[in-house]
Amino acid sequence: MARETGNLKAKQVDKLVRAGQPGAHYDGRGLRLEIKGPNSAYWVSRFQINGVIRYMGLGSAFDFNLVEARRRNRTMVRQPLADGTDPLLTKRAAKAAAKATSAASVTFDEACRRFLEQHGGKWESPKHRKQWEATLRNYAAPIIGAQPVGKIDVPLVLKVLEQPVPAEYNRAAGTLWSVRNETASRLRGRIEAILDWAKVRGYRQGDNPAQWALIKQALPEERGTQQHHAALPYKDIPAFMTELLAEQGSAARALEFLVLTASRSQEVLKARWSEFDLDGATWTIPAERMKSRKEHRVPLSPEAVTLLRGLPVEDGNAHAFLGRDAGQPLGHTTLSQLLNRRMDRDVTVHGFRSAFRDWAGERTAFPPDVCEAALAHIRGKTERAYQRADLFDKRRALMNAWSAYCSGPSTTASVTPIRGAAS
Repeated sequence: MARETGNLKAKQVDKLVRAGQPGAHYDGRGLRLEIKGPNSAYWVSRFQINGVIRYMGLGSAFDFNLVEARRRNRTMVRQPLADGTDPLLTKRAAKAAAKATSAASVTFDEACRRFLEQHGGKWESPKHRKQWEATLRNYAAPIIGAQPVGKIDVPLVLKVLEQPVPAEYNRAAGTLWSVRNETASRLRGRIEAILDWAKVRGYRQGDNPAQWALIKQALPEERGTQQHHAALPYKDIPAFMTELLAEQGSAARALEFLVLTASRSQEVLKARWSEFDLDGATWTIPAERMKSRKEHRVPLSPEAVTLLRGLPVEDGNAHAFLGRDAGQPLGHTTLSQLLNRRMDRDVTVHGFRSAFRDWAGERTAFPPDVCEAALAHIRGKTERAYQRADLFDKRRALMNAWSAYCSGPSTTASVTPIRGAAS
């Protein structure tokens, strides 16, 4: 083969590249060396096809010397042109084929791993990442984990969201979307985020099959899908309270207080310091904030009093549990957001009242009237007695026993006799 020659010399190219002086240096047959700076020098081929001037990069001058650049110019540009082929379109097709091959090898599990590596540092705590990993591992991976991200479509996403779930937490068996809607909703959003990442990275094309606007017609409305208040089993309450104690902020303390007092969320969120008698360990909830529209006295256990004494106080704010805005209480969705998002618990705030009632009925000997009065339930034969006397002393013994159970290390409880309660 005849030796190729041109305007440039090998030593000249080496010197130009080392100097890094910006400029363009022509060799011949469309080949030129372009230098942008000390670390940027590359080969470019200029050619004309169908009357249009085109340019195609042939690689870095740090990777290919003059002889190699001339060879690449000949095989990648001049020969295809002689055969009537557009070398730039050929290069782009080869690049697209390589990307398609790469995309076909990237599974959803691999995309999850890479997404979490890149975005995990943005989250406030390692717990948030663990929550992402847990939902994706438990619900998405068994169905779409081995699927290439480019092949995941709406039917596969629906298969994940509508997978069968056995009966639990006092709920009948059903689909993930119908019986664990909070978890399913978060899972859908996480799948959507990962598939968006995959599209930006070039691993898939088209609409995101997990976006709500695309699949909402195939699923029941999110609101009202749960027919029962999802309650944490009472045997799991002590472990939950240990986890809750590790959470920081006003919302965590409000939820802790709600569990200890078996109260409703709005009773707790809008509680004012003027309602508490800490020395007398009593909380008097005004009638306007009670479901029964009657004033209700709540006996406070030692644990509840200690919690209140440790709360911060804000000048000009009469509320015990401080909201984000000065002078305001916590918002009405704060506790559910803490449970469902920060703690990744698929239970409702109201469900803790159910857990308390189950514990009282199954693990204590307190009469039903006392248990119902503790929940401010006024029913049947209890009503007249409750109007006359609110069973306060007996309820104090019950709430002290409940707080001790919640704070205990064991997940089992012995039966609490009624003989120790004051009459």
